Order: sequence, then C-alpha cells, then structure tokens
Amino acid sequence: MNRKLLLSSSFIIAGLVSAAQDANRTYAITGDGNGDFLWMNIRQVDIGSGKVTQDIYQRNKTAFVLADADSKTPLANYAQPTATMVAAAAYDKNHDKLFFTPMRIGELRWLDLNAKGDQKKFYSLRSPLFAASETTRDEAKNFTRMVIGADGNGYALTNDASRLIRFSTGKKVVITDLGGLIDDESNKNISVHNQCSSWGGDMIADAYNKLYIISANHYVFSVDVDTRVAKYIGYINGLPANYSTNGAAVDKDGAIVVSSANAFAGYYKFTLSDFNAKKIEGSDLVYNASDLANGNLLFQKEADAKKNFGSADFKAVVPVITNEAHIYPNPVTNSEFKISFDGQQAGRYNVIITDLSGKALMTRTVNIASKSQVETIQLNRGFAKGVFMVKVTDATNKFIFTERIVVQ
Repeated sequence: MNRKLLLSSSFIIAGLVSAAQDANRTYAITGDGNGDFLWMNIRQVDIGSGKVTQDIYQRNKTAFVLADADSKTPLANYAQPTATMVAAAAYDKNHDKLFFTPMRIGELRWLDLNAKGDQKKFYSLRSPLFAASETTRDEAKNFTRMVIGADGNGYALTNDASRLIRFSTGKKVVITDLGGLIDDESNKNISVHNQCSSWGGDMIADAYNKLYIISANHYVFSVDVDTRVAKYIGYINGLPANYSTNGAAVDKDGAIVVSSANAFAGYYKFTLSDFNAKKIEGSDLVYNASDLANGNLLFQKEADAKKNFGSADFKAVVPVITNEAHIYPNPVTNSEFKISFDGQQAGRYNVIITDLSGKALMTRTVNIASKSQVETIQLNRGFAKGVFMVKVTDATNKFIFTERIVVQ
C-alpha cells in the first residue's frame, strides 16, 4: 500500500513538473551560437530556467521544404526559410504553428510544428500588406513585432508603428491592414513612432485582447486593438547597458521574460507593477535571441478566475500616466533642469536619475504643494555627459513618470 502511494505521488509530482515546463515552453529565434548575429535558427527554450531544451530548426543543417501556402507547391531558389533573418515571430497554440516574417521580404511564413516526416514543413504567403515598402530596405517599414492575441488572430507591427497588420491563423490565412497606431494624449514626447525610444523589440498580448509593445530601448506601451491607441506605461529598469530588449514572452506566473539580440547575457524578467528587471540565474549565455514566442497571455489567471468564479471586474495593474510631469530644457546644457508637476496631486515625490542600465546615479526628494509647481533639479558636480533616464515616483514609490534626458 505504501509503495503504491509513493508511486502515485511520484507520478503526480512528475506531472506537475511537466505541466510547468510546458507552460514555459517558448520558441526563440537565435544565432548559431558562435558569438554571431545571424538570427535564422529556431530553438525551444524553457523561459522558467532560461535553458535551451531543443533545436527545432538550424540553418544549413535541418532538412526542410518551403511551400506556397495556397497551392502547397514547393518553392525553389530559397536557401533558408529564415533567410534575411527574423525579428518577428508568434506562436499559435491552437494550431501548433510558429508564424514569422523574414526581414525585407513581403511574406508571412509559418512552420507547422505538427507535421510528420524528416523535413520541417514551412509555408509562405506573399502579400503586399507585408511588403516592407516600395524599397524593402526601408528600416522603418520592416515588421519587427508579432504576437497571437487573445482572439486567436495574429498581429504584426512595423518599426515605426505606421502599420498594424492582423492575420487569421486557421486553414485559410487572411491578412488585414488595420492602419497605424495613434499616440495617447498622455504620451507627450514619448511617441510610439519615435525611432530612439520605440522602434524594434517585441509584442505580447493579454487575456483581454490588449497588446503590449516592449521596444528595443526598454519602453513599454499598451495598445487597444479596436482604437489602435498606444499608451506609454513605463520603462524597464535594471538591464545591462548594452542589453536591447528584442524578444518578449509571458511565463507561467504572468511575468514578462525578455531576451536580447545584441547581448549574450541571458534572460531577464519583470512585471508591469514595477518594471524592475531581474536576471533569470543560470539562463543560457550561448545564444542571443532576436525574438521570443509562446502561447501565454498576460492576466490569464485573473481572467480565468473571473470566468470560473464570477469575481469582480479585473483591471490590469499598469501605471496610469495622466497629467504627467514635463522636463525642460532637454537637452540639459547648464547642469540643471526643471520638472513641471502640472496636474499632479500635492505631496512628496522622488526624482531618480539612472543610467540606461537602470543604475541609480542620484536621487532627490521634492515636496509639491500645488498642481502647477515647477521644481529645479541641480545635477551633482562632475555629472557625466550622455543619455540618462529620469524617473519620478510618489511617496509610496508608485511609478508616475519617466523620461529620457540628454546631458550636454
């Protein structure tokens, strides 16, 4: 009897471990692993541990066939299905397909992960809606962000956010151009279209059919698909200085895991409640990853609880930035700048200046008595020239505002 109980317990534990691993199963677009930046390989990663668990497709090694999606006729003259490299991919868990678009090629492609046989089966759908532009070298018009939303449709976004594409994922793929994103009024000078702050990176989705952009330079926006309005909600702190955030996926606990195409520094994770990145210790340092894709959604547990138990309406815990402060002059030329707290509540605020890795360089506390108060921040003597972040929090350390400044 005891032996049976022990065996049963062992099977239960093994099942729980397996389920956790499956929930963290993610597909990564990586280089070869030789310190290179050839993002043409597809690998399976457990983002809970940051470990590569399987090679799905390796360029120049894995046998494949690339066929036309409509006719199923093999396409000739393609050396690699991921040729020209890939920066945008999305995993469709309902059909077990990995969608992606190679850069500078007007095609939507996907890998059928269910297909049997010795060859990996890729499919390609040509569409003018996925063409980068009249000149495919236009970096602004390349699709670098992609995700499958809660509605089961895929969404892809250009670097400059001028085109949001929706595509169906069933047997017959239909592509629709939804138009460009629109900046929320609160974004002010942090526009979703700005090259310095908002290009590149990846997208994730939540259980309420919102999208989230994590730009390569660590800025985060929420996107309402129906209105196409993009709202700046925060900046990721705590990443290494050279760590661009190119890939993003949600882990089994609802945290956001990010990868870098430029740094061999493993994986980091953060939440929308504080935007403070923490390294996943022991994560892979061999492969840089230009994109991450899995089937997890933000706030899925909360959505399930509401559905199953009729809990109260759930509101995503993200910073609400209204009447935000404004920094001037910017660039800073005289070792000081001003912050306008127009519209903010009276009280104590913390002003933290960090480098681009999130390391705090100086902190000031200011007391705001009126909604139109302007505070002058004097930089420390010998403060270096360069690009820095100014983060403002209230007395409870609730995130209020962040802005990039240039010190000259």
